[in-house]
Amino acid sequence: MTCPARMMTMIPILKTPLGELFQGDCLDIMSRIPDGTVDLAFADPPFNLGKLYASKIDDSLLSHDYVAWCKLWLDEMIRVLKPGGSMFCYNLPKWNLPLGAYVGERLTFRHWITVDIKYSLPIQKRLYPAHYSLLYFVKGDKPAVFHPDRLPVPCCRHCGGELRDYGGYKDKMNPLGVSLTDVWTDIPPVRHAKYKKREANGLALKLMDRIISMASDPGSIVLDPFGGSGTTYVAAELTGRRWIGAELECSSILERFSSLEGDREHLADIQANKNVLFTRDDLKRRKKYGKPLPAEYRVKSDLTPQCSCDAQVQTQTEMVI
Repeated sequence: MTCPARMMTMIPILKTPLGELFQGDCLDIMSRIPDGTVDLAFADPPFNLGKLYASKIDDSLLSHDYVAWCKLWLDEMIRVLKPGGSMFCYNLPKWNLPLGAYVGERLTFRHWITVDIKYSLPIQKRLYPAHYSLLYFVKGDKPAVFHPDRLPVPCCRHCGGELRDYGGYKDKMNPLGVSLTDVWTDIPPVRHAKYKKREANGLALKLMDRIISMASDPGSIVLDPFGGSGTTYVAAELTGRRWIGAELECSSILERFSSLEGDREHLADIQANKNVLFTRDDLKRRKKYGKPLPAEYRVKSDLTPQCSCDAQVQTQTEMVI
């Protein structure tokens, strides 16, 4: 897309063949994006938990001040979204309750997605907090793009046998996998040093690949105004989406983009294990333990999952900022 003249004074701190990252306040940066230009908007803002960030932001606002601030950037995200564009907001249920009600007056509600949390610490005198909330809205009556991934059948990690008996329905199973639901229990926490790109928590590449795959196409424009460790931008870059990013302190994102080979390999592994009814590893386990795949599944036992990131768009595209 052609860059409007009024944006020429803004210089990205990082520019790639597909995306641009700007260092600064997201409200200022989004104010420079023209109306109705973004296909997919995703936000993972600070959760107001009193954490220390490299940007030195105040993460301990009064509740009404935090919600009021969130409404400011939500308004901007809604404004820049195309008709039929999708918006996702990732936060604690406590905050997504009032924020979802606010957005619901402006966009069409699609789903409240529950994202399971692993290894979280219990809080006294409350139920164990075990999920994040991912709100999904669309601008207009229906999304312009909607093609959710399918997931493999859950299997025993030792023998490869199904953890659920599908009985007489095996012949009705889609060979490309099980339909995605609004409860996601397979998103791993980012704790291993190999994938953790900054001291603060980061998003799982698997989460962002799933969202981007579901609500955008190669060439679509993806906006994330809270860059964090840059997971959204990496997923967009490696799958051929154009992207716009903002962050107050960008050093961890710049370091990450200096070498994407690790992320490329990780994404290839993620994509090889989706849109298949059985993963290659589970098929190997079944063979090892003498559990042949029932013919009713209509799946070849030598099925080799394909990686869609190999089909990424290679051409350089001009951004809106």
